[in-house]
Amino acid sequence: MGALVGLLFGLGLFLVWRSLTPRPARRPGRTTRRDKVSDLLAQAGIEAVTPAGLLVSCVGVGAVVLVMMVVVSRSPAVALAFALIASWGPVALVRFRARQRRSELRELWPEVVDNLASGVRAGLSLPEALAQVGVRGPQELRGPFIRFGEDYRATGRFFDCLDRLKAALADPVADRIVESLRMAREVGGTDLGRLLRTLSAFLREDARTRAELETRQGWTVNAARLAVAAPWIVLGLLSLRPAAVDAYNSAAGPVILAVGGGMCLVAYRLMIRIGRLPEEERVLR
Repeated sequence: MGALVGLLFGLGLFLVWRSLTPRPARRPGRTTRRDKVSDLLAQAGIEAVTPAGLLVSCVGVGAVVLVMMVVVSRSPAVALAFALIASWGPVALVRFRARQRRSELRELWPEVVDNLASGVRAGLSLPEALAQVGVRGPQELRGPFIRFGEDYRATGRFFDCLDRLKAALADPVADRIVESLRMAREVGGTDLGRLLRTLSAFLREDARTRAELETRQGWTVNAARLAVAAPWIVLGLLSLRPAAVDAYNSAAGPVILAVGGGMCLVAYRLMIRIGRLPEEERVLR
């Protein structure tokens, strides 16, 4: 009995000490490849496709092209090269759609901020003004803000709902707006209207500047992409004549294709690094 009392007393002291010990700071979780793909799909506005579904699409497209090229060229090495290129097609399409959607939404964010400023000026609270964007805001952005309003009415936790809204929007400009609203909510004060008007003017100027940069860089990036694709277009035309691709059936054929593919990949990555705008690099990193 005495041992049991001593054990319980020691356990109580341990629990008291444990409650008084400060919790260690949480380390932010590392972003996995699945999270990056999920963000890319959200940026593209594709909600019905999961990262696993995108992977299955890549494998399926690659397998179909592999079979077709084996039949056409009679060269497994050439067929495998084109299958690898084709398997990247769904990802390239999603990235293209994400860039296109960011460009489209960049013109709409100042209107969203103007709606927020109008709501705050009319006497609405910040959560109510955000929920009103789902009713009066741009059609392309109403869905996430409608879900924010439903989420806030169900939980009443503004910052948690704001985090979910930020994840649903998955846009660098939306990140700026959300963090500005978070700071305004935490600090408080009567300058929220002035903050929103300043943010709206800044977003319009940023969209104008970025459009000019994209116009100047567009022809360079497209020319570089064409230069990377040109050797494979020529190889695709040669593959229509089986006699022209007999050299790739030798032992040196796969090595030549592997070296050429590696050089094209390095050139493509350098082209993306040079041609990508800073905002896109931060989002897709």
